[in-house]
Amino acid sequence: MAQRRAASARALLQMHTVTARGSWSVRTVDHQVPVTGGEILVRSYRPAAAPETRLPVLVYLHGGAFWLGSVAEYDPLCRWYAGAVGCVVVSVDYRLAPEHRYPTAPEDSYAALLWVVEHAAELGVDPSRLGVGGFSAGGNLAAVLTLMARDRGGPAIAFQVLESPVIDLTMSQPSTVQFATGFGLTRDKMVEGYGFYLADAAQAGEAYASPLLADNLSRLPPAYIRTAEYDPLRDEGEAYALRLTESGVHAEVRRVPGHVHASVYLTRALPSARRALDQTAAAIRHGLRPPRSGQLG
Repeated sequence: MAQRRAASARALLQMHTVTARGSWSVRTVDHQVPVTGGEILVRSYRPAAAPETRLPVLVYLHGGAFWLGSVAEYDPLCRWYAGAVGCVVVSVDYRLAPEHRYPTAPEDSYAALLWVVEHAAELGVDPSRLGVGGFSAGGNLAAVLTLMARDRGGPAIAFQVLESPVIDLTMSQPSTVQFATGFGLTRDKMVEGYGFYLADAAQAGEAYASPLLADNLSRLPPAYIRTAEYDPLRDEGEAYALRLTESGVHAEVRRVPGHVHASVYLTRALPSARRALDQTAAAIRHGLRPPRSGQLG
């Protein structure tokens, strides 16, 4: 497993080689956060030019099918969002499957969320402007965090941004079959990753594994859900937006035409990828804007 992760990290199309860092200067600090059975790394990103006031904060979960990915790999994207949005991004190095199976990743992520709120003054962030986000498996964890926070009486999350999220581990949506092969992410890779993640296939039906299957999606934060036209995960992300809307939660969907699962991060090469990330950053900025107080803030 370690060799496969190392090979993946060296691949030419990993995020640190294809995603532009932008022109912003960003300060980073690594922190160790206690979790059940150990501790995890979280890395905070703060725009260097930001005023010394409390900024909005986005807790970000990386992708990688629950068994790949890292804070280091997603460093360019987190720098982009911190600079473009003007917020603090806190990237979470949750423990990976199969060494740490479900529900370790959600619980690690929730522990990091609580830590961010508890250390808001140290981080220079405003916990009333708290967002969660993630890509692919990280989008799953971000969506799950909103459910956990609601169910456990946890922090009030103002906004969620889900980028090509894994929302249905039962793989029951049409695009899973339509784009099963030939579009980068394959159905076989999904089966492998979910098999590493879940100790029992029946867990795929649990809300904290497959948010789309949750009985109750009410009282969740507004969502911006970005999907890609030729992505096997496309339909589940869009189905989740529909279910949120039907539950009284504002959800905006942006399908990026002509793109596959992770190609929106090819910002060094594709103008359409740059536009997609700019739109996502704008959505985060809007979602974490100051609350109204008698007039528009």
